[in-house]
Amino acid sequence: MSGTVPFSQFVLKVHSRCDLACDHCYVYEHADTSWSRKARAASDAVLERTAGRIGEHARTHRLPAVHVVLHGGEPLLAGPDRLRRAAELLRAALPAGCALDLRIHTNGVLLSRRFLELFADQDVKVGVSLDGDRLANDRHRLFPDGRSSHAKVLAALALLREPEFRHLYAGLLCTIDVANDPVAVYEALVAERPPRIDFLLPHATWDHPPTAPEGAGPTPYADWLLAVHRHWTAQGRPVPVRIFDSVHRTLRGRSSLTESLGLDPADLVVVETDGTLEQADSLKTAYDGAPATGFDVFAHSLDEVARHPGMRERQSGLAGLAEQCRACPVVRSCGGGLYAHRYRTGGGFDHPSVYCGDLLKLITTIRDRTAAAPAAVPAQQRQPLTDRHLDELARGLGGPDAVAALGKAQLELSRRLVTAAGAAGNSAAWQLLTEVDRSASGALDAVLAHPYTRAWAVRLLGGDGRADLGGLAELAAAAAARGRVGFELLLPVRAGWLHLPTLGRLRVDGKAEAVLRGTADGLACDGHTVGWDRPGDHRWQPVRRVALPGWTLALEDTDPHRDSHQWAPADRLDDAELLAWTGALGEAWDLLGRDLPEYAAGLAAGLGTVTPLAPGPAGRDISAAARQAYGAVGIARPTTGPVLALLLAHEFQHVKLGAVLDLHDLHDRADEGLYHAPWRPDPRPLEGLLQGTYAHLAVAAYWASRVRALDGAGGDEAAAARLQLATWRAHTADAIGTLDGSGALTPLGRRFTAGMRTALAPALAVPVGAAAERAARAAAAENLAAWRAAAGRR
Repeated sequence: MSGTVPFSQFVLKVHSRCDLACDHCYVYEHADTSWSRKARAASDAVLERTAGRIGEHARTHRLPAVHVVLHGGEPLLAGPDRLRRAAELLRAALPAGCALDLRIHTNGVLLSRRFLELFADQDVKVGVSLDGDRLANDRHRLFPDGRSSHAKVLAALALLREPEFRHLYAGLLCTIDVANDPVAVYEALVAERPPRIDFLLPHATWDHPPTAPEGAGPTPYADWLLAVHRHWTAQGRPVPVRIFDSVHRTLRGRSSLTESLGLDPADLVVVETDGTLEQADSLKTAYDGAPATGFDVFAHSLDEVARHPGMRERQSGLAGLAEQCRACPVVRSCGGGLYAHRYRTGGGFDHPSVYCGDLLKLITTIRDRTAAAPAAVPAQQRQPLTDRHLDELARGLGGPDAVAALGKAQLELSRRLVTAAGAAGNSAAWQLLTEVDRSASGALDAVLAHPYTRAWAVRLLGGDGRADLGGLAELAAAAAARGRVGFELLLPVRAGWLHLPTLGRLRVDGKAEAVLRGTADGLACDGHTVGWDRPGDHRWQPVRRVALPGWTLALEDTDPHRDSHQWAPADRLDDAELLAWTGALGEAWDLLGRDLPEYAAGLAAGLGTVTPLAPGPAGRDISAAARQAYGAVGIARPTTGPVLALLLAHEFQHVKLGAVLDLHDLHDRADEGLYHAPWRPDPRPLEGLLQGTYAHLAVAAYWASRVRALDGAGGDEAAAARLQLATWRAHTADAIGTLDGSGALTPLGRRFTAGMRTALAPALAVPVGAAAERAARAAAAENLAAWRAAAGRR
C-alpha cells in the first residue's frame, strides 16, 4: 500500500492489572508476558502525551471523529479521578469539529453509581464482559480465590439499566465456550437487555488451537454460533449481534462491524500504561512481544506507527492473505479471520485462520439461510412492504428493515430489466451472467444492485443512444470477477477505458474493443494483469469506498452511466479531492447521527453510492437523485459538513419515495394538474409536489434539531437557523395541505400525507420567535404571488 491509513480507533490502557483471574484472558494467560513489566496505572504524563498525539493525528488527517476505549487489565482499578482526567484531556486535545466517541470496557465487578455518574458527566459509554448465566460465566470468569463474579456483574448491569444511566449502556461481550449451552447463554445475555451483543471466538493460534469437547464435530464454534443464529432469527432478531450483523453486511459487500471479519484495513492502535504504542491486543496470543512496535507516545508520532510493517500488513486487504484464503469463495466476508488467529511458528501469519472451517461454515450457512428465506413465499404472493414499513415510510422515515425491503424490491426490478435486455443481446455475456447466477448469485446481485445498472437497462430498453449491449458484457465481467468465476469476454472500450460496474475501469488505448480475462490472479488484458480489489497501478482505477462507523459507501467516479442525474458528474477525483470528500462525509455522517438519527439509520441501510458532481454555479450547492438509480445520490461537494449532511438527508428522501412509487400508486397517474410548490416559482405536477414535500420533511427536521441545539443562543447562526426552520416547515405544511386538497391521491397516498403531517408536527412545535415567523410568511407570500402571476391566476 502506498498511502498511510490513519488511525481512528485507540485503546488506552489506564490500568494493567485485573481483579479477576479469567483463565481465557489473552493479556495474562497467553504467550505475551509484557503486562508484568508495565506500569500499573497510566501516569498523568502518559495521559497528557497520549491525548496530544491523538489530537495531532486527528488534526493532520482531518478526522471527523475518533473512537477511544479505556481498557486494561481492569480499567476501573484506575479509579474515578484518573478516568476523569483521561476523558478531560482527550476531549480538550481534539481539534474543533472532531467528535470523541469515548467508551470503557470493564468486567463490571467494581461498577458503581459513583463511576456511572462520572461516565454520565463525561459521556463515556460502558461495555461489560459477561459469558452467560452463572454456570457459563463461572467456567472462566472467577476471582483469584475462586469466587464467582456473576452476581456482582448482574448488579452492575441492573444499575446500568436505570433510566439515568441507560444511555451509557454500550453492550455485552461474551467469549464463547462451546461446552456451554448456546441458547441458554444467549437467553441469559438477552435478559440483561443490552443494546448489542458481541460474541468473541476465544483467542487461539495454530500452535495452540481452540479447545473443543470430546466428540465434537470438525466445526464446533460454527455449530455453536449457528444454534444461536437460528434462535435469534426465530425471535425476530430482538437485539443486534455484531458477528451476525457483520456476516450479513459483508455478504452484501458492505463493511464489517468487527476486525475479525471482512477486508477493511485495520485502523486501531493500543497505548499501554507506560506510553508504548502497540498493535492490536489480540496479537498477545501469538508469541511474546508480538504486538510491540518499538514506538511510544513521547518519542514518536502516530503516523510513524501507522508505517510500521506490522500495521501495514494488517491494512493490506486481500493482498495480505494466504494463497488459500485468496481463492476462497467467502474471502470478502471472512477476510481471513482475525489476524492473530493465523499465526503458526515458522510461518508467521501467512496462514488461514485456525478457525477457518468454522468461519466457512458460519458464513455459508448464514448466506444460504438468508437466500432461502424469501423462497418460502411464492413470488406472486410476496409483499415487499408491510403495513409497518409503509407507516414508517409515510412519516418520512423508514428504518433499516423498511429500507432493506425497498432495496430487495429494487434488486428484483433490476434483475427483470437486465433479463429483458439480455434476451436480445450478447449471447456470450448472457451465458456468463447465467453461470455466475448459478455459482455465485451473491456476486451477481451485488452488480445488479448497483444504481447505474438499472440506469443502463432503462436507457437500452428505451432506445436511448447512450446505452448499448456492450453494457451487458460489462455487467457479466464485473459479476464474474466478484464471484471468482473464470472468463474470457470481449468488452467495449469507451474513451480509452474498459468499465467494470462496481469495480472500476482499466486503461486500454487505441482500441474499440478488447478481450478481458478473469483469472485467479485478477483481470488480464493485453498482457497486463491487475487485481481489481487492490489499489492497482496507473492503468487500473478502482471504485473508492469510504468506510464510516456503521456506513460504507462508494464514491462513484468511473461508471459511464453516472450521468443519470440532472447535473454533470465530476471527473475522476484526484487524491486531494478524495481526501476532502472522505473528511466531509465523515463529518456529515457524525452530524446526521447526532441531529437526525431517525433518518440516518435508514440512510446507512439504503444509500450505498455518492456520485461527485461537477461544481454548480458560483455560490450554489447542487445535488440530485435519479429515479432510475436507486441507492445513489449526486452531490457537488459543498464547503461545509453541515450542508453535506442536509443534502444527503434531503436527496435520500427522493430515493426512498421513488422506490415506494415503483411499488404503489400514491396518486392518480392520469391527473394532469399543476400545483403550487412553495419552494419553486414554477407549477409542479402532483408527483413532483409529492416528492418535494417528502424530501422537505428531512429539511424541516434538520433545522428543528439545529434550533433546539442553539436554544437560548444569540448571534447570526441561531437567527439563521430559526429563519430556515420557520421557512421550511411552513413550506412543507402548505404543500401537505395542497396534496390533501388535490383530490388525486389514492387511499395509500392519503395515508402518506397523514403520516407526513404527523412527522412535521415536532418541527412546527419548536419556537422560532416572531421575527423569523414574519420573514417566513413574507417570503411565502412573495413566492405565491410570483407563482400566480406566472400561472395567470389571481
